[in-house]
Amino acid sequence: MPPQAPEDRPPTSTIDTVSPSAEATIVRARARWVAVRWSELPGWQQDRSAELWPAFLRGCDKPAPGWERVCAQARAAVTPAFSDEAARDWLQQRLQPYRVESGEGATDGLITGYFEPLVEATRTPRGAFKVPLYAPPADLATRKPYWTRQQLDTLPAAQASLKGRALAYVADPLDALILQIQGSGRLQIAEPDGTRRLVRVAYAAHNDHPYKSVGRWLIEQGELRPEQASWPAIKAWARANPKRLHEMLWSNARVVFFREEPLPDPQLGPKGGQAVALTPGRSIAVDTQSIPYGTPVWLDTTEPLSNAPLRRIVMAQDTGSAIVGAVRADYFWGWGEDAEAQAGRMKQPLRLWALWPKG
Repeated sequence: MPPQAPEDRPPTSTIDTVSPSAEATIVRARARWVAVRWSELPGWQQDRSAELWPAFLRGCDKPAPGWERVCAQARAAVTPAFSDEAARDWLQQRLQPYRVESGEGATDGLITGYFEPLVEATRTPRGAFKVPLYAPPADLATRKPYWTRQQLDTLPAAQASLKGRALAYVADPLDALILQIQGSGRLQIAEPDGTRRLVRVAYAAHNDHPYKSVGRWLIEQGELRPEQASWPAIKAWARANPKRLHEMLWSNARVVFFREEPLPDPQLGPKGGQAVALTPGRSIAVDTQSIPYGTPVWLDTTEPLSNAPLRRIVMAQDTGSAIVGAVRADYFWGWGEDAEAQAGRMKQPLRLWALWPKG
Protein backbone atom coordinates (compact mmCIF):
# COMPACT_ATOMS: atom_id res chain seq x y z
CA MET A 1 0.00 0.00 0.00
CA PRO A 2 1.46 3.45 -0.88
CA PRO A 3 2.68 5.39 2.16
CA GLN A 4 0.51 8.20 3.40
CA ALA A 5 2.06 11.48 2.28
CA PRO A 6 1.77 14.54 4.54
CA GLU A 7 -0.46 16.30 1.99
CA ASP A 8 -2.92 13.39 2.18
CA ARG A 9 -3.72 14.14 5.80
CA PRO A 10 -6.53 16.55 6.69
CA PRO A 11 -5.38 19.50 8.79
CA THR A 12 -5.86 19.11 12.52
CA SER A 13 -8.99 20.90 13.69
CA THR A 14 -11.47 20.78 16.51
CA ILE A 15 -13.42 18.18 14.54
CA ASP A 16 -10.35 15.98 14.03
CA THR A 17 -10.77 14.12 17.27
CA VAL A 18 -12.37 10.88 18.31
CA SER A 19 -15.91 11.83 19.25
CA PRO A 20 -16.44 11.69 23.02
CA SER A 21 -19.71 9.83 22.34
CA ALA A 22 -18.02 7.25 20.09
CA GLU A 23 -17.36 3.81 21.39
CA ALA A 24 -13.62 3.25 21.13
CA THR A 25 -14.25 -0.22 19.67
CA ILE A 26 -17.31 -1.76 18.04
CA VAL A 27 -17.26 -5.55 17.71
CA ARG A 28 -19.16 -7.16 14.85
CA ALA A 29 -19.49 -10.82 13.95
CA ARG A 30 -16.48 -10.85 11.61
CA ALA A 31 -14.79 -7.54 12.32
CA ARG A 32 -13.65 -5.11 14.93
CA TRP A 33 -14.03 -1.37 14.40
CA VAL A 34 -11.57 0.94 16.15
CA ALA A 35 -12.41 4.65 16.43
CA VAL A 36 -9.82 6.94 14.79
CA ARG A 37 -9.30 10.58 13.87
CA TRP A 38 -10.24 11.88 10.43
CA SER A 39 -6.57 12.67 9.82
CA GLU A 40 -5.87 8.93 9.72
CA LEU A 41 -7.88 8.47 6.50
CA PRO A 42 -5.28 8.66 3.68
CA GLY A 43 -6.33 10.97 0.85
CA TRP A 44 -9.47 12.18 2.64
CA GLN A 45 -9.08 15.77 1.42
CA GLN A 46 -8.51 14.81 -2.23
CA ASP A 47 -11.72 12.88 -2.96
CA ARG A 48 -14.57 14.36 -5.00
CA SER A 49 -16.78 13.68 -2.00
CA ALA A 50 -19.92 15.39 -3.33
CA GLU A 51 -20.13 12.57 -5.92
CA LEU A 52 -21.11 10.24 -3.09
CA TRP A 53 -24.51 11.85 -2.55
CA PRO A 54 -26.63 9.99 -5.14
CA ALA A 55 -25.37 6.66 -3.75
CA PHE A 56 -25.73 7.94 -0.16
CA LEU A 57 -29.36 8.95 -0.71
CA ARG A 58 -30.19 5.63 -2.38
CA GLY A 59 -28.77 3.90 0.68
CA CYS A 60 -31.01 6.08 2.82
CA ASP A 61 -34.05 4.64 1.04
CA LYS A 62 -33.43 1.55 3.19
CA PRO A 63 -31.47 2.92 6.16
CA ALA A 64 -29.75 0.75 8.71
CA PRO A 65 -30.91 1.15 12.33
CA GLY A 66 -29.43 4.33 13.75
CA TRP A 67 -29.24 6.16 10.41
CA GLU A 68 -32.73 7.69 10.30
CA ARG A 69 -31.75 11.11 11.64
CA VAL A 70 -28.61 11.41 9.49
CA CYS A 71 -30.52 10.31 6.40
CA ALA A 72 -33.22 12.91 6.98
CA GLN A 73 -30.53 15.58 7.21
CA ALA A 74 -28.78 14.24 4.10
CA ARG A 75 -31.87 14.73 1.94
CA ALA A 76 -31.88 18.42 2.82
CA ALA A 77 -28.13 18.93 2.52
CA VAL A 78 -27.61 19.23 -1.24
CA THR A 79 -27.71 22.78 -2.65
CA PRO A 80 -26.06 24.31 -5.72
CA ALA A 81 -23.17 25.27 -3.41
CA PHE A 82 -22.68 21.71 -2.14
CA SER A 83 -19.00 21.34 -2.97
CA ASP A 84 -16.60 18.50 -2.20
CA GLU A 85 -15.37 20.47 0.80
CA ALA A 86 -18.94 21.04 2.01
CA ALA A 87 -19.67 17.32 1.64
CA ARG A 88 -16.59 16.42 3.70
CA ASP A 89 -17.49 18.93 6.40
CA TRP A 90 -21.05 17.59 6.54
CA LEU A 91 -19.81 14.04 6.99
CA GLN A 92 -17.21 15.00 9.60
CA GLN A 93 -19.80 16.82 11.69
CA ARG A 94 -22.16 13.83 11.86
CA LEU A 95 -20.07 10.68 11.50
CA GLN A 96 -17.23 8.98 13.35
CA PRO A 97 -14.58 7.05 11.37
CA TYR A 98 -13.58 3.56 12.50
CA ARG A 99 -10.66 1.51 11.23
CA VAL A 100 -11.95 -1.92 10.15
CA GLU A 101 -9.89 -4.86 11.42
CA SER A 102 -10.23 -8.60 11.68
CA GLY A 103 -10.86 -10.06 15.11
CA GLU A 104 -7.12 -10.69 15.34
CA GLY A 105 -6.32 -7.06 14.51
CA ALA A 106 -5.30 -7.46 10.84
CA THR A 107 -5.95 -4.28 8.86
CA ASP A 108 -4.84 -5.44 5.40
CA GLY A 109 -7.23 -7.16 3.06
CA LEU A 110 -8.29 -7.58 -0.56
CA ILE A 111 -10.47 -5.73 -3.05
CA THR A 112 -11.71 -7.17 -6.33
CA GLY A 113 -14.00 -5.65 -8.93
CA TYR A 114 -17.31 -6.47 -10.57
CA PHE A 115 -19.46 -4.98 -13.28
CA GLU A 116 -22.78 -5.28 -15.09
CA PRO A 117 -22.22 -7.09 -18.40
CA LEU A 118 -23.70 -5.67 -21.60
CA VAL A 119 -24.43 -8.53 -24.01
CA GLU A 120 -26.03 -8.81 -27.44
CA ALA A 121 -28.95 -11.26 -27.45
CA THR A 122 -31.92 -12.47 -29.46
CA ARG A 123 -35.37 -13.36 -28.24
CA THR A 124 -35.43 -16.63 -30.20
CA PRO A 125 -32.50 -18.87 -31.21
CA ARG A 126 -31.00 -17.95 -34.57
CA GLY A 127 -27.58 -18.00 -36.16
CA ALA A 128 -24.84 -17.96 -33.54
CA PHE A 129 -27.30 -16.97 -30.82
CA LYS A 130 -28.04 -20.40 -29.36
CA VAL A 131 -26.98 -20.18 -25.68
CA PRO A 132 -30.12 -19.73 -23.53
CA LEU A 133 -30.62 -17.65 -20.41
CA TYR A 134 -33.32 -19.25 -18.30
CA ALA A 135 -36.02 -18.15 -15.91
CA PRO A 136 -36.38 -20.44 -12.86
CA PRO A 137 -37.82 -23.86 -13.79
CA ALA A 138 -41.30 -24.66 -12.51
CA ASP A 139 -40.01 -27.63 -10.47
CA LEU A 140 -37.03 -25.82 -8.92
CA ALA A 141 -38.48 -26.00 -5.39
CA THR A 142 -39.28 -29.69 -5.60
CA ARG A 143 -35.80 -31.03 -6.32
CA LYS A 144 -33.01 -30.31 -3.81
CA PRO A 145 -30.36 -29.92 -4.99
CA TYR A 146 -31.42 -29.24 -8.52
CA TRP A 147 -29.71 -30.55 -11.65
CA THR A 148 -26.05 -29.52 -12.06
CA ARG A 149 -24.79 -27.44 -14.96
CA GLN A 150 -23.51 -30.54 -16.73
CA GLN A 151 -26.78 -32.40 -16.20
CA LEU A 152 -28.81 -29.47 -17.54
CA ASP A 153 -26.61 -29.47 -20.64
CA THR A 154 -26.66 -33.23 -21.28
CA LEU A 155 -29.52 -35.15 -19.62
CA PRO A 156 -32.89 -35.25 -21.44
CA ALA A 157 -34.85 -35.26 -18.15
CA ALA A 158 -32.98 -32.21 -16.91
CA GLN A 159 -33.35 -30.40 -20.23
CA ALA A 160 -37.08 -31.10 -20.22
CA SER A 161 -37.41 -29.08 -17.01
CA LEU A 162 -36.13 -25.99 -18.87
CA LYS A 163 -38.49 -26.27 -21.82
CA GLY A 164 -40.20 -22.95 -22.45
CA ARG A 165 -38.15 -21.15 -19.75
CA ALA A 166 -35.63 -19.36 -22.01
CA LEU A 167 -35.76 -15.56 -21.70
CA ALA A 168 -33.23 -14.85 -24.46
CA TYR A 169 -30.25 -16.33 -26.31
CA VAL A 170 -26.63 -15.15 -26.43
CA ALA A 171 -23.88 -16.19 -28.81
CA ASP A 172 -21.06 -17.05 -26.41
CA PRO A 173 -21.26 -19.52 -23.49
CA LEU A 174 -18.83 -17.26 -21.61
CA ASP A 175 -21.28 -14.36 -21.94
CA ALA A 176 -23.90 -16.54 -20.28
CA LEU A 177 -21.42 -17.54 -17.59
CA ILE A 178 -20.36 -13.97 -16.79
CA LEU A 179 -24.02 -12.93 -16.49
CA GLN A 180 -24.46 -15.72 -13.96
CA ILE A 181 -21.27 -14.86 -12.07
CA GLN A 182 -22.14 -11.15 -11.86
CA GLY A 183 -25.77 -11.93 -11.03
CA SER A 184 -27.28 -9.45 -13.49
CA GLY A 185 -26.64 -7.79 -16.80
CA ARG A 186 -27.96 -5.73 -19.67
CA LEU A 187 -29.19 -7.36 -22.84
CA GLN A 188 -29.41 -5.56 -26.15
CA ILE A 189 -32.16 -7.81 -27.47
CA ALA A 190 -33.19 -8.27 -31.10
CA GLU A 191 -36.89 -9.09 -31.10
CA PRO A 192 -38.51 -11.33 -33.76
CA ASP A 193 -40.09 -8.28 -35.45
CA GLY A 194 -36.66 -6.67 -35.90
CA THR A 195 -36.91 -4.11 -33.10
CA ARG A 196 -34.13 -3.79 -30.53
CA ARG A 197 -34.60 -3.23 -26.81
CA LEU A 198 -32.27 -2.69 -23.89
CA VAL A 199 -33.44 -4.71 -20.88
CA ARG A 200 -31.92 -6.03 -17.67
CA VAL A 201 -31.81 -9.62 -16.52
CA ALA A 202 -31.58 -9.86 -12.73
CA TYR A 203 -30.85 -12.75 -10.40
CA ALA A 204 -33.95 -14.81 -9.60
CA ALA A 205 -32.65 -18.12 -8.18
CA HIS A 206 -29.95 -20.78 -8.51
CA ASN A 207 -29.78 -24.57 -8.57
CA ASP A 208 -28.52 -25.03 -4.98
CA HIS A 209 -25.04 -26.14 -5.95
CA PRO A 210 -21.92 -24.38 -4.61
CA TYR A 211 -20.20 -21.88 -6.85
CA LYS A 212 -16.71 -22.76 -8.06
CA SER A 213 -14.58 -20.23 -9.89
CA VAL A 214 -13.53 -21.37 -13.36
CA GLY A 215 -10.35 -19.40 -12.73
CA ARG A 216 -9.66 -21.60 -9.71
CA TRP A 217 -10.30 -24.69 -11.87
CA LEU A 218 -7.80 -23.48 -14.48
CA ILE A 219 -5.22 -22.95 -11.72
CA GLU A 220 -5.85 -26.48 -10.39
CA GLN A 221 -5.42 -27.85 -13.90
CA GLY A 222 -2.07 -26.08 -14.24
CA GLU A 223 -3.41 -23.98 -17.12
CA LEU A 224 -2.97 -20.62 -15.38
CA ARG A 225 -0.84 -19.35 -12.51
CA PRO A 226 -2.78 -17.67 -9.66
CA GLU A 227 -1.61 -14.20 -10.67
CA GLN A 228 -2.85 -14.82 -14.22
CA ALA A 229 -6.41 -15.86 -13.38
CA SER A 230 -8.25 -12.74 -14.55
CA TRP A 231 -11.40 -12.75 -16.66
CA PRO A 232 -9.51 -11.62 -19.81
CA ALA A 233 -7.07 -14.54 -19.32
CA ILE A 234 -9.95 -16.99 -18.81
CA LYS A 235 -11.58 -15.82 -22.05
CA ALA A 236 -8.26 -16.11 -23.90
CA TRP A 237 -7.79 -19.68 -22.62
CA ALA A 238 -11.30 -20.63 -23.74
CA ARG A 239 -10.67 -19.28 -27.25
CA ALA A 240 -7.42 -21.23 -27.43
CA ASN A 241 -8.97 -24.48 -26.07
CA PRO A 242 -12.46 -24.82 -27.58
CA LYS A 243 -12.52 -28.60 -27.11
CA ARG A 244 -12.17 -28.17 -23.33
CA LEU A 245 -14.73 -25.36 -23.00
CA HIS A 246 -17.48 -27.60 -21.61
CA GLU A 247 -15.06 -29.21 -19.18
CA MET A 248 -14.23 -25.77 -17.82
CA LEU A 249 -17.87 -24.65 -17.66
CA TRP A 250 -19.03 -27.87 -15.98
CA SER A 251 -16.40 -27.45 -13.24
CA ASN A 252 -18.83 -24.84 -11.83
CA ALA A 253 -21.98 -26.83 -11.05
CA ARG A 254 -23.98 -23.74 -10.07
CA VAL A 255 -26.48 -22.32 -12.57
CA VAL A 256 -28.17 -18.97 -12.00
CA PHE A 257 -31.70 -18.31 -13.26
CA PHE A 258 -32.92 -14.83 -14.15
CA ARG A 259 -35.93 -12.59 -14.33
CA GLU A 260 -36.27 -9.87 -16.96
CA GLU A 261 -36.73 -6.26 -15.85
CA PRO A 262 -37.30 -3.03 -17.77
CA LEU A 263 -34.45 -0.52 -17.82
CA PRO A 264 -36.16 2.89 -17.54
CA ASP A 265 -32.96 4.71 -16.53
CA PRO A 266 -29.78 3.34 -18.17
CA GLN A 267 -27.69 5.51 -15.81
CA LEU A 268 -28.67 3.38 -12.80
CA GLY A 269 -26.94 0.13 -11.95
CA PRO A 270 -28.65 -3.09 -10.89
CA LYS A 271 -30.05 -3.45 -7.41
CA GLY A 272 -27.55 -4.85 -4.94
CA GLY A 273 -28.12 -6.79 -1.76
CA GLN A 274 -29.46 -3.68 -0.03
CA ALA A 275 -32.20 -3.55 -2.72
CA VAL A 276 -31.07 -0.14 -3.98
CA ALA A 277 -29.52 0.69 -7.35
CA LEU A 278 -25.73 0.49 -7.42
CA THR A 279 -23.64 3.52 -8.43
CA PRO A 280 -20.49 3.01 -10.55
CA GLY A 281 -17.39 3.89 -8.57
CA ARG A 282 -19.36 4.63 -5.40
CA SER A 283 -20.90 1.26 -4.46
CA ILE A 284 -19.12 -1.78 -3.07
CA ALA A 285 -20.07 -5.28 -2.00
CA VAL A 286 -19.01 -6.24 1.53
CA ASP A 287 -19.39 -8.99 4.08
CA THR A 288 -22.45 -7.78 5.96
CA GLN A 289 -21.19 -9.47 9.13
CA SER A 290 -18.31 -7.01 8.97
CA ILE A 291 -19.99 -3.88 7.57
CA PRO A 292 -23.78 -3.35 7.50
CA TYR A 293 -25.59 -2.25 4.36
CA GLY A 294 -25.89 1.51 4.02
CA THR A 295 -22.56 2.27 5.70
CA PRO A 296 -20.28 4.85 4.06
CA VAL A 297 -16.80 3.35 3.77
CA TRP A 298 -13.45 5.00 3.09
CA LEU A 299 -11.27 2.70 1.03
CA ASP A 300 -7.53 2.89 0.49
CA THR A 301 -6.37 0.74 -2.40
CA THR A 302 -4.78 1.05 -5.85
CA GLU A 303 -5.99 1.04 -9.43
CA PRO A 304 -6.03 -2.40 -11.13
CA LEU A 305 -2.56 -3.65 -12.07
CA SER A 306 -1.10 -0.43 -10.72
CA ASN A 307 0.39 1.32 -7.71
CA ALA A 308 -1.66 4.47 -8.44
CA PRO A 309 -3.76 5.23 -5.33
CA LEU A 310 -7.51 4.68 -5.43
CA ARG A 311 -8.84 6.39 -2.32
CA ARG A 312 -12.48 7.40 -2.04
CA ILE A 313 -15.68 7.24 -0.08
CA VAL A 314 -18.14 4.56 -1.19
CA MET A 315 -21.32 2.93 0.06
CA ALA A 316 -21.70 -0.66 1.29
CA GLN A 317 -24.72 -1.68 -0.82
CA ASP A 318 -24.14 -5.23 -2.00
CA THR A 319 -22.64 -8.57 -1.03
CA GLY A 320 -21.53 -11.79 -2.70
CA SER A 321 -20.68 -15.37 -1.89
CA ALA A 322 -16.96 -14.74 -2.36
CA ILE A 323 -16.93 -11.53 -0.30
CA VAL A 324 -16.13 -12.86 3.16
CA GLY A 325 -14.04 -11.32 5.91
CA ALA A 326 -13.45 -8.04 7.70
CA VAL A 327 -11.26 -6.18 5.19
CA ARG A 328 -12.80 -7.49 1.97
CA ALA A 329 -14.71 -5.63 -0.75
CA ASP A 330 -15.86 -5.88 -4.34
CA TYR A 331 -15.82 -2.56 -6.23
CA PHE A 332 -18.65 -1.86 -8.68
CA TRP A 333 -17.19 -0.44 -11.90
CA GLY A 334 -20.41 0.00 -13.85
CA TRP A 335 -21.19 -1.50 -17.26
CA GLY A 336 -19.66 -1.79 -20.71
CA GLU A 337 -16.25 -2.79 -22.03
CA ASP A 338 -14.14 -0.44 -19.87
CA ALA A 339 -15.91 -1.58 -16.69
CA GLU A 340 -15.42 -5.22 -17.69
CA ALA A 341 -11.70 -4.67 -18.31
CA GLN A 342 -11.14 -2.88 -15.00
CA ALA A 343 -13.19 -5.33 -12.96
CA GLY A 344 -11.49 -8.32 -14.56
CA ARG A 345 -8.03 -7.05 -13.62
CA MET A 346 -8.77 -5.82 -10.10
CA LYS A 347 -7.19 -7.78 -7.27
CA GLN A 348 -5.53 -5.19 -5.05
CA PRO A 349 -4.47 -4.71 -1.42
CA LEU A 350 -7.02 -2.90 0.71
CA ARG A 351 -7.60 -0.99 3.92
CA LEU A 352 -11.05 0.14 5.07
CA TRP A 353 -12.60 2.68 7.43
CA ALA A 354 -16.32 2.58 8.26
CA LEU A 355 -18.16 5.86 8.96
CA TRP A 356 -20.93 5.61 11.53
CA PRO A 357 -23.29 8.19 13.12
CA LYS A 358 -21.98 9.85 16.23
CA GLY A 359 -23.82 9.13 19.43
